[in-house]
Parts: sequence; structure tokens; C-alpha cells
Amino acid sequence: MIVKLERIEVQSRKDMEMIDITPEVDRVVAQSRLENGMVMALTTHTSAAVLVTEGIECLERDVLAHLERLAPKEPPDGAYGYWHNRYLDYDGRLGFNAGDHLKSILGGVNCVFPVENGKMVRGSRQRIYFVEFDGPLARTVLIQVLGNGGAPDKLSDDD
Repeated sequence: MIVKLERIEVQSRKDMEMIDITPEVDRVVAQSRLENGMVMALTTHTSAAVLVTEGIECLERDVLAHLERLAPKEPPDGAYGYWHNRYLDYDGRLGFNAGDHLKSILGGVNCVFPVENGKMVRGSRQRIYFVEFDGPLARTVLIQVLGNGGAPDKLSDDD
């Protein structure tokens, strides 16, 4: 049984940005020697998301624009406000990013894929994205593999 957790750092460069982390997830699966099981990617942040969609730039723009319409950084004048956007007396900080937290809830914080014969099984166009809503920041994504793996390298008789 293989259970391995790896942390990767993702550096966003924009306020809102989709970063393809599929190659990193593939790398973790390959290095783990997992043969059959599952792999999960999870953001440790509440104003970011991990989501799966087709990997094309125009769709990335559509995803970000749609989420901004659903949970704008600043609600329109005359509309509702965000209760979070205020002084937070429990930790002494100013809450200013309620819309970003709401986008994270809408997008989700994780994804899971099966692993078969050492490879992540996904649709031909599916890509795994880390989605930044409150950047630019250095962020952490957890990638965990779980399942059955190859036997460790056999030691020679001389060892």
C-alpha cells in the first residue's frame, strides 16, 4: 500500500488566474510508483480553488469571468454587501475578500482521479487547474496518492 502526500508551491502572478497543475500531478503519480489507486489535489487556501476543465485559454477566461459575475469582488452599488468585508474582531484583521472566498466555494477545493497501471485516468481534454482569486500570492497545493504500488527495488545478494 502506498500513501504519499506531496506539497507543491504555486506562484500566481495575477489577481485572478488559472494555473495548469496537471504536469505536477502526473509527476507525483509517476514518482510514487503507484500502480492502481487514486490521486487527489487539494488547495490549502480558502480564496483559491482546484477545478477540472478543458485546457484552452478562451475557456479559462470564461471560467474566471463567470465566477466574477457570480461573486464579484465588490458588489454593485445599491446591492447587498458582504458581511465579511469589515474589521474582524476575532483576529484583528480586515476582511476585504468575501467575493474571493465565495468563488472558492463555487469552484471547489479539490479533485480526485483514478490511477490505473501507473497513470492518472482522465478525459483527453481534462486539465487540473489551481485557480487564484486573491493573488498574486505563493500558494500550497497538496497532492496525495493512495493505492497499490510496485515492489521496491530488490537489494542485491551483496547488500
